[in-house]
Amino acid sequence: MERPRIRYRTLAALVLLGVLVCVFVSLGNWQLRRAGERVALAQAIDAGRARAPLPLSASTPEAQLQAWRPATARGVWRDALSVVIENRNHDGRPGYWIATPLMLSDSTAILVLRGWAPRFGGTSAVPRVPSGEAGEQTVRGELLARVPRLFDLGIWGGQTAQLPARLPAAAVPVVQNLDLTDYGRATGLKLLPAVLAQTAAPVPVHTASGAQSKPSDIEQSLVYDWPEPSLDADRNRGYALQWFGFATIAALAWLAIAWRMLRQRGKS
Repeated sequence: MERPRIRYRTLAALVLLGVLVCVFVSLGNWQLRRAGERVALAQAIDAGRARAPLPLSASTPEAQLQAWRPATARGVWRDALSVVIENRNHDGRPGYWIATPLMLSDSTAILVLRGWAPRFGGTSAVPRVPSGEAGEQTVRGELLARVPRLFDLGIWGGQTAQLPARLPAAAVPVVQNLDLTDYGRATGLKLLPAVLAQTAAPVPVHTASGAQSKPSDIEQSLVYDWPEPSLDADRNRGYALQWFGFATIAALAWLAIAWRMLRQRGKS
């Protein structure tokens, strides 16, 4: 009875090693795909930033709203519709982003990530949201396809902060992530299908033509330094090489066991 038991163990080992080879190869191919995605993203960033700045208006075609392209917008802030996006660190310091719509016309706006602000008083403290400068402003920045997201564990626990159904609300909403479609529905605004990440202090329109304008204390408190996406494709290629190495080891082990099993059969 010992030989059949050994044979079953050998077959089980061969099946397990075969499965491991398939899994390791799949993981290696996945890492290669991730590397390709990062290379494509780097190319898209370079292509967008190489284009001339786009003047935004209510009639700007969606095809021109290329991510990473420099852009300028001229309009009036709607402070009552501001949203705080929390848990956004900068240089290791806890803080949040401030998102405020800039009205390009009576009904059309572009959502602007105005900057990063530090959090004071611990995580339970209500974030301080500075009001935008009054009057028509010229805002410079870089287009994004959406507000960058954080992984949200609250989607399973049901404890994540939700955007109110209607804005403005009694208090400034504080959310982990902000979806452009949900925001447009809550505000009733017609939004351009892009986000403008502000890169410099806004300039009042009456001084935008050349006169020097010192940013207010409000704008000086904001940081216009946005996180770059991870573009290290070589790291993914290194991980892929490791997975393919594991697959090779498992394949060699499979061959060794199969060869030994066949040799034992030949002797018997």
